[in-house]
Amino acid sequence: MTARYAVLLDGAFVYRRLKSTLGRSPGSKEILALSERIGRLLEFQGRELLRVFYYDSPPAMGSIKNPIDGSVVNLGRTETHVRAWKLLDELELSANVALRIGEISVHGWQLRSQALEEISRTGRSVRASDLAPDIEQKGVDLRIGLDIARLSLARLVDAIVVLTGDSDMVPAFKFARREGVRVYLDHLGAPVKRELKAHVDVVL
Repeated sequence: MTARYAVLLDGAFVYRRLKSTLGRSPGSKEILALSERIGRLLEFQGRELLRVFYYDSPPAMGSIKNPIDGSVVNLGRTETHVRAWKLLDELELSANVALRIGEISVHGWQLRSQALEEISRTGRSVRASDLAPDIEQKGVDLRIGLDIARLSLARLVDAIVVLTGDSDMVPAFKFARREGVRVYLDHLGAPVKRELKAHVDVVL
């Protein structure tokens, strides 16, 4: 039987890390290049790629009213919304890629961290521009964990590479290793908790 591996990308994490590195929003090519780089590593020579799994939530929809100046933002018409859908569409149409889509919730507004620091330092009033939509992803971690369990139990792969910085993945990592699957972590240079590194076989 051919040895196989799967690459699991925590979409929001990967997007943020690439954006920080590139200085701009990454496209599907930059994201998929991460998987290609992994495939060239010595550990995966002779292994066949089963699939690249990309986990994310759809961009937020609806309109929200800024409580400071009363301006209304239509989240479905923002540049961020258009760019997010374009990225998901390109990834879904790419070879050997499967999307796993979670849910998104909008909880109103939150104070930007930079604005909070400035207000704390100067005591100035809050401005409309200090606020950003408070948007939360749901179900993405769950989907990653379920896929790790399924891939391991069905013996579809003998190695899993996960690109994440989320320590909530530790139980899934432990499960996969108990099933005899080798688990690789690529945290893309982000600071991560020690336990995330402790429960994988190799940190790339």
